[in-house]
Amino acid sequence: MIVSGDDPVSRGAQRFEVFTGAGKRREWPPEVKASIVAECYSGREGISAVARRHGLAPSQVYAWRRDLLKRLDVEGVVPPSAEPEAPAFVPAVIEPSTMPEPAPARRARRQRRAKGAAIELEIDGVSVKIGHDADAGMITAVIDALRATR
Repeated sequence: MIVSGDDPVSRGAQRFEVFTGAGKRREWPPEVKASIVAECYSGREGISAVARRHGLAPSQVYAWRRDLLKRLDVEGVVPPSAEPEAPAFVPAVIEPSTMPEPAPARRARRQRRAKGAAIELEIDGVSVKIGHDADAGMITAVIDALRATR
């Protein structure tokens, strides 16, 4: 069943390419191939996205990458890593509070439950509050960062 707006005819042509010459294959200069393969190593998008943007099949880009890696291996050059760098924490500067603590307010008869209940961690005199919506990975990362500063 074809839903209107779902078939290629109603969407219109997205790309139109005219092949000239005797062959029906496109010729890619080595510089262009290298540029497309280099985009795959940027870490911003995957090989499939790069291939789609250039009108290629992902298998073609994988083949170009494999050929490039073989050539680099023969020449003794270390290829770049395709894995993006792991995120790292920025060092935090913790300054003592210079403001006096406010006087405790009179409590009402009925106490309301705090909407933004938080987790408070104290490691080696450093106190950190984490919001109630933080996941376990975030809490673990904060604890690891605090331990690393010791």
